[in-house]
Amino acid sequence: MEDKGYGSDAWRIFRIISEFVDGFETLERVKNAVTVWGSARIKEDDILYKKAVKTGKLLAEKGYAIITGGGPGIMEAANLGATLGKGESIGINIELPHEQKPNPYIKTLISCRYFFTRKVMFVKYAKGFIIFPGGFGTLDEFSETITLIQTERIHKFPVILIGMNYWEGLIKWMEDILVSNGYIDHKDMRLFKIVEEPEEAIRCIDEFYKKGANQKTKR
Repeated sequence: MEDKGYGSDAWRIFRIISEFVDGFETLERVKNAVTVWGSARIKEDDILYKKAVKTGKLLAEKGYAIITGGGPGIMEAANLGATLGKGESIGINIELPHEQKPNPYIKTLISCRYFFTRKVMFVKYAKGFIIFPGGFGTLDEFSETITLIQTERIHKFPVILIGMNYWEGLIKWMEDILVSNGYIDHKDMRLFKIVEEPEEAIRCIDEFYKKGANQKTKR
C-alpha cells in the first residue's frame, strides 16, 4: 500500500486532529486567560508595544494567563508583560513559509500548522480579547470573534479594541453601511468596546465579570 503520509486530504485529517488534541491537552488547565492580539510588525520603541507590555503585566498581576499568537510585535510585548507580572505566558505560534519564530517570553508554546486550529485555541480558553492595531490577521480575528458571539456559537465575553485613531474609520463604516443598511443590528455594535489605555481595557474585563455575565459553556 502506498504511504500517502499527510500528502492526501484524507490523511491530513489525522494531523488536524493531533493539533487539536495537543492544544486541548496543553491548555485545558488554563481557566482564566485573556487573548491579546495585534500586529507582528510593531517595534519595541513604538508606544503600542509599550502599551501591550503594560497590558500583559496588569493582566498577570490580576491572575490572568495571557495567550498570544507567539510571534514578535504586539504578541512579544504582551508575553513580556506577562513574564514581568509573573503570570502564565502562552504563545500559539503558526508555521508559515517565511517562518515566524516564537518570541523569547513564552513559557508555554503550542505550534500549529493550520490557522483554523490555532484560532479555536485563541477563543476556547479566553475570558476576553484585547486587540491592538494590526493587519489582515488582526482584522480576521476581530471579525470572527464578534461573529461567534453574535451568533451565540460561544458565550459572550469582553472584546476590547485599543486605539481610537486606528479603529474609528472601521467603526464609522460599520455604522454608516452595515447598521444603516440593516446588515447588522445597532445592538451588535455593543459586542465590543474601544479604549485608549491598558488600565481601561482591564477595567472593562473586570466590570464585565462583576456584573455576573452569562458564562454558559462554549459549544
